[in-house]
Amino acid sequence: MTEAIYIEVQNKCEDLKGKRRVSVSRVLSILGVSRSGYNSWLHRLPSNQQRRKQLVKKKIKEIYDKSHQNYGAPKIAKEIQKTGEKISERTVGKYMRELEIRAQYVKPYTVTTKDSDFSSKLENILGEQFNPDTPNAVWCTDITYIWTDAGFVYLTSIMDLYSRKIIAWTLSESLEVSCVIDTINKAKRNRKIVNPVIIHSDRGSQYVSKEYKKATSKMILSYSKKAYPWDNACIESFHAIIKREWINRFRIKNYRHAYILVFEYIETFYNTTRIHSHCNYMSPNEFEKAYKKVKELSVSIAS
Repeated sequence: MTEAIYIEVQNKCEDLKGKRRVSVSRVLSILGVSRSGYNSWLHRLPSNQQRRKQLVKKKIKEIYDKSHQNYGAPKIAKEIQKTGEKISERTVGKYMRELEIRAQYVKPYTVTTKDSDFSSKLENILGEQFNPDTPNAVWCTDITYIWTDAGFVYLTSIMDLYSRKIIAWTLSESLEVSCVIDTINKAKRNRKIVNPVIIHSDRGSQYVSKEYKKATSKMILSYSKKAYPWDNACIESFHAIIKREWINRFRIKNYRHAYILVFEYIETFYNTTRIHSHCNYMSPNEFEKAYKKVKELSVSIAS
């Protein structure tokens, strides 16, 4: 109780500074504590526990800022634990509340695309099996809208479900099929695929076009059920995340401004730095590197 009173004295004195002359003795008298006790508390060295708490809070704030103020208690706890520090998610959450910081709010999903007229003929091969054992086994793709002062721009993304990595993306000023085709071709170049992969999308007109089917002729096409976006939940989730964690913070002027923001988020944060629970709290790039090392080791042992 005395500790709390001393803190209250200090806070009251700080609040009154600049408004009028501060009399510490008067504040102490009102609160019924001695001057000697207050001076003793004021010059007392912090305990080991207090010092540790301040160091942990500093680490929390550094990790939080490095994540562009996006990480919540689970991810921050994992990052601190990687350094050898023992700390629980609950403690991190408590310290975050004391620091008055928190993860970004997730807005509920809303449907923004329309089904094609050929939706009844399209098959769902993926069947919500979102965790393939290897890279390049299953890709998923989708388009999302980004508002700018000059009008909408459209982000087409392709994700490898193994690592949740965005392996190709295109930002365009229209919803032409060519933008989707460009993204498909980028993904094929970036991944240098040999074996056919499953590529999953919604039933939008771009994804059932002749041009799309031609560009994906060596792949297995899979489509979400009609009016059921959760079949494509991973890429839908990514588009919600990029908006929540980054895009929605800015008043975007035009296409060029939007392009810079998307590039910065995907190429310098999401793929390379942002940890993901699916990836054992590694970034998508780190998760794929770990897979490659295990595969190389297995080949070495076998030979």
